[in-house]
Amino acid sequence: MNKVNVIGAGAWGTALAAAIAHGGNSVGLWCRDNALATAINKDHENGKYLSGIKLPNNLIATTDLHTAVNADILLNVVPAQHLRDNLLALKDHIKADTALVICAKGIEKSTGKMMSDIVLECLPDQPFGILSGPNFAHEIARGLPAATTLAASSKGLGKKLAEAIGTPTLRPYYTDDIVGAQLGGSVKNVLAIACGVVAGAKLGENARAALITRGMAEILRLGEKLGARAETLMGLSGFGDLVLTCSSSASRNFSLGEALGKGEQLQDILNGRIAVTEGVQTAAALNTLAGQHKIEMPICQAVDKLLHTSATVPEIVEELLSRPIRDEHLAGF
Repeated sequence: MNKVNVIGAGAWGTALAAAIAHGGNSVGLWCRDNALATAINKDHENGKYLSGIKLPNNLIATTDLHTAVNADILLNVVPAQHLRDNLLALKDHIKADTALVICAKGIEKSTGKMMSDIVLECLPDQPFGILSGPNFAHEIARGLPAATTLAASSKGLGKKLAEAIGTPTLRPYYTDDIVGAQLGGSVKNVLAIACGVVAGAKLGENARAALITRGMAEILRLGEKLGARAETLMGLSGFGDLVLTCSSSASRNFSLGEALGKGEQLQDILNGRIAVTEGVQTAAALNTLAGQHKIEMPICQAVDKLLHTSATVPEIVEELLSRPIRDEHLAGF
């Protein structure tokens, strides 16, 4: 049997470890925090990130990185902006034939690079895949039914990983479109902030539907430029994840936007959270990436401006609505 371990004991990492452990195999979960690891092993609950959800007894938390990477398949669930440092830390521990599955969604702010690019730079010979889809951690941990995308450089590797990670309630679909699987999950976090702003500012469901639709057009434009396939972007890791994240306060990105729409300040919102809200950093990285490739992404650029300048919600809304009227199938909002 394939031995699967997980790096990162936040809500998503814990949920994935729990889902796989429910299949009967022992799963190791690496934590940075010794107190959290001890609590998980003693109480079978991650009270910090998934309070109230009982974890299987065969989910074993550890702070020993060397022990954690001793697996056939290693799910890496650290936040996108910390992936590079984490991979460099793994370099001296991970086996050459261990398949690495990146489960973070985002674009590195300092370089504008996707997660796959970082893997190729830090661990160029490591077999790897990308897991991305419309999945809320608390539902996965409870065993509610869900589907996701698992991308790898070959469909053979993708199928092998999907069969090892899949459970009776978590159904992975595999693809070899690594770029497409990443783009949808990265951009949707930024668009979810925009939809949260609409909800918080009470701008109506019509406005949210417009943002989701035109936001999808932005994803497709960027994807075409970067070599992603449209069918991937219209699948689980793209359109599916976009719809989920833009429609629920259970999304950290949506709820952050909702608070902004109600007039709260960004730093105050972030100070009250223990979990990373990936869209905040990805918005800046995405703006840089779009600029490099001369892709028009007005909604994503507006979110970046709202987050990282002194612009207000009314100013951003007015700016978007005052854009010239154009053909629906051409670029722009």
